Amino acid sequence: MAWQIAHGDTPDNIRNHPALKGLNIPRTGRLGRIGVLVTKTLVIAGEGGFVTTPNGRGAMLRAYDKATGQDVGAVSMPAPQTGSLMTYLLNGKQYIVVAISGQGYSGELIAFRLPTSEGTSRN
Repeated sequence: MAWQIAHGDTPDNIRNHPALKGLNIPRTGRLGRIGVLVTKTLVIAGEGGFVTTPNGRGAMLRAYDKATGQDVGAVSMPAPQTGSLMTYLLNGKQYIVVAISGQGYSGELIAFRLPTSEGTSRN
């Protein structure tokens, strides 16, 4: 094994637990069964379950450097990942599609376009 990392932030019910008030809790990761997309340079995975994100309640889609495990990016999603990730290339641009849903949120597919420098068939 070259690396491993806690996937996702600490769940709200742990981070906000009264018995842990004042403690510095490191990133613990989150439970959930999720599909992972592995490219030539990245490992990409969404989070299972809702949590407080920069955009409110939802989940994150995270990308890690495949060689080192270092975080290389994350985007907020309105609901947790519920299916395997898909990817496609269109007009030289790479897209990632993720199925999301959850309690109080109808299922849908969301597509993200990778930045132009990443959107090549080498990824």
